[in-house]
Amino acid sequence: MPDSPTPTRIGVLVWNQYTDWPALLSAGQRADELGYDSLWTWDHLYPILADPHGPFLEGYTILAGWSQHTSRPTLGLMVGANTFRNPAVVVKQATALDHLSEGRAVLGIGAAWFETEHTAFGLEFGSGFGERLDWLDESVELMAGMLRDGVATARGEHYHAVEVRNDPAPLQARLPILIGGGGEKKTLKTIAKYADAWNIAQVTPDQAAHKDGVLRRWCDEVGRDPDEIERTLSLGPMVIRDDPAELRTAIARIKETNPALNREVLAGSAEQIAEHCRAYAELGFHHVIYHSPAPHDDETLERFATEVRPTIG
Repeated sequence: MPDSPTPTRIGVLVWNQYTDWPALLSAGQRADELGYDSLWTWDHLYPILADPHGPFLEGYTILAGWSQHTSRPTLGLMVGANTFRNPAVVVKQATALDHLSEGRAVLGIGAAWFETEHTAFGLEFGSGFGERLDWLDESVELMAGMLRDGVATARGEHYHAVEVRNDPAPLQARLPILIGGGGEKKTLKTIAKYADAWNIAQVTPDQAAHKDGVLRRWCDEVGRDPDEIERTLSLGPMVIRDDPAELRTAIARIKETNPALNREVLAGSAEQIAEHCRAYAELGFHHVIYHSPAPHDDETLERFATEVRPTIG
């Protein structure tokens, strides 16, 4: 018999810039009620798509809050900034979140890119993106050791730890590590070595297929089964409306509150959005995540769950 098709999972990344806790809580609870599979927020310290000198709530604290008011979705940062925290401390944070959420934590991590917040907070930014990717590789090796073996030692160029323990262990038998990015020389190799999930953002189907091929080649090189790694796709900001005038109004509102947004907003009817997602599902990206900027759009949140997901496959 042919294999059953893999059901598509859906998630929402709720932006935590220029908003407040009541709005974030409401969006998280509504996503839970609608059956979303995953719930995410950013890991930044300053707003990134508006005036950076504005309100931004810290990510891990938001996840901890959501853990007490939701019951279904996994919870994670999309993605954590490796430069913000010691990797061993991140494992302790993710493990604590796993206990708070009764086994729903995801450890999302990436190399970080927003220099403004690093300068303001006095955080190391390195000599360039290549160096930060080297730091990420070291960091995730330590994280994986702590999560898989309970204890790890690191003697790298940037991170050092001596028999650092992760006790108690996560509730999940394997708390997943998700790495974001698509760099072909370093990031995808790190993903092949250590990740349980991979996130790539706002690429065309052809670009996604190419990156997936590169990941598979790295998996061959490091001796990893590429199908062990979940493919997740970030769709970016999205609006679902049937009326063109309402669509334009909703898009304008997003751009007004996020003036530095330099990407297209994915917009259309539920069927148009589903058709867009199906192209990626056919490539193996069976977990699609859209972004919800503040003020959060309840209609899009509901229709993505009730109208789009059932027709993706």
